[in-house]
Amino acid sequence: MEYILLIYSSEAENKERPEAETRQIFQEYMTFTQNLNKSGKNKGSNPLDQSTTATTVRVRNGKTTVTDGPFAETKEQLGGYYLVEAKDLDEAISIAAKIPGAKHGSIEVRPIMKFDM
Repeated sequence: MEYILLIYSSEAENKERPEAETRQIFQEYMTFTQNLNKSGKNKGSNPLDQSTTATTVRVRNGKTTVTDGPFAETKEQLGGYYLVEAKDLDEAISIAAKIPGAKHGSIEVRPIMKFDM
């Protein structure tokens, strides 16, 4: 079964983090990603640019509205994701707990919906 692991953290706190600590976290992510790749469970992953670069699109009554920035003000912003193959939710949670961002932010675990057509 596929799960998406959404990585949330505070962009404000990330900006305040000392450079040496930021480099350490980056290295932890590189190691985590390499291990996930070796296990064959990584189906895709990417970091995201700052939330200030986001654009929100809504269509209401046939009219498209485009707004700068994220949908809502939050303390933590979506910063990246991993799409993983896991046998069940427990395994997906176990993988999520190893993501370096879990130490200073949060990881949302959601199953990918499958459609039978």
